[in-house]
Amino acid sequence: MSDNDSRKSSTGIIASESSSRASSPNTSRGDVDVDDEDNKSIHSEVDYKDVELAPLTPKNKDDNADTAEEEAGLLVDPHKNRNTSEWISFIVKKNGKVLSTCLSYSFCSVSMVLVNKSLASSYNHLIDGDLNILLVVIQAIVAVFAVEGCKRLGWVDYPSFSFETAKEWAPVNIFFCLMLFTGMSSLQYNSVPMVTIFKNVSNITTAVGDYYCFGNKPEPLVVVAFGIMLSGAVAAASNDLSLSPMGILWMIGNCVSASGYVLYMKHATEKVKLSKFGMVFYNNVLCVVFLLPVAIAMGQTTVFFTTPAIHTPDYAMKNLFAGLVGFLLNFASLSCVATSGPTTYVTIGSLNKIPVAILGYYIFDSVISQETWFFIAVSMCGGFLYSYAKLISSSSPRTNRTK
Repeated sequence: MSDNDSRKSSTGIIASESSSRASSPNTSRGDVDVDDEDNKSIHSEVDYKDVELAPLTPKNKDDNADTAEEEAGLLVDPHKNRNTSEWISFIVKKNGKVLSTCLSYSFCSVSMVLVNKSLASSYNHLIDGDLNILLVVIQAIVAVFAVEGCKRLGWVDYPSFSFETAKEWAPVNIFFCLMLFTGMSSLQYNSVPMVTIFKNVSNITTAVGDYYCFGNKPEPLVVVAFGIMLSGAVAAASNDLSLSPMGILWMIGNCVSASGYVLYMKHATEKVKLSKFGMVFYNNVLCVVFLLPVAIAMGQTTVFFTTPAIHTPDYAMKNLFAGLVGFLLNFASLSCVATSGPTTYVTIGSLNKIPVAILGYYIFDSVISQETWFFIAVSMCGGFLYSYAKLISSSSPRTNRTK
């Protein structure tokens, strides 16, 4: 490896592949779960490491000695110079790092959904209407300050703002804004468990769009998983007495906009080359530019400033927390992939839906029958099967699939 390569690997950001989590998970803010694109880009994230949180440390003499033995063709025992206590400390430290990154990723993913649910539905009795668009704008502003702060500290790197880049990225951002707004609105009208399982449906709409737009045909096991996910979601919705037509409309809109965001990004990143945190920056800056005038025109800013009941530390902290967690989810997901590998990352992404559904049910006093819980579980099993199928597909040699 040359000196230039070494310096690049220790600075922080290297451009990721064309897809990003939503979403996922992480799509720049992490507000949508797009497992299909995450699995396609997962090996890129492992190989190239979009971000490293600390520079590489120089080798010591023992490392140089081991390297010399390796070059001489000798097997080197990594624990040969460690006594028992040092070996135990090494194992605990290594596993502790993996555990901490996995828990961080899970915490960010779960808490963001729950906090947004609280913001979207718990304060409606205090205001006349809703503030869903303004909430998205506030969180986008927080994310912009967060990513700029990390850039100034040298933790991440991306090019400075360019009007030309913003113009080329604007069509992608329109889908991004729609995805965030419809996601917030679906949380307002639906229970957290129902929103959780319908986010799986976005994988189906994404796969359909990927087939018709790019000719990528899904594997048979993926199709089976889609059938289980969709049948479970439809059955759960039909048995949920609290589900309203408006709630269904917002969930369908969220699935379509999330898929549109992923698919159009796949096309746009062929021309616009941005790192993962470059996408975070432009997505949130343009989100403010596009949605703030809409919030003003719809009177949401007026409602916000003329409603003293929501001018509380609790409401402010929830907005600040949601914006920061949406940004930190990018760090957490990248660290999880780098330390634990893609299989663990995808597994945790699927398992995160369980605590989200259970905590959302208890925290917000949702009314869900046993039959509905059964169908929710069926849909989640379809999600697990889908993750497994994508892991098998990504680990096998890829073939060009056309219509």
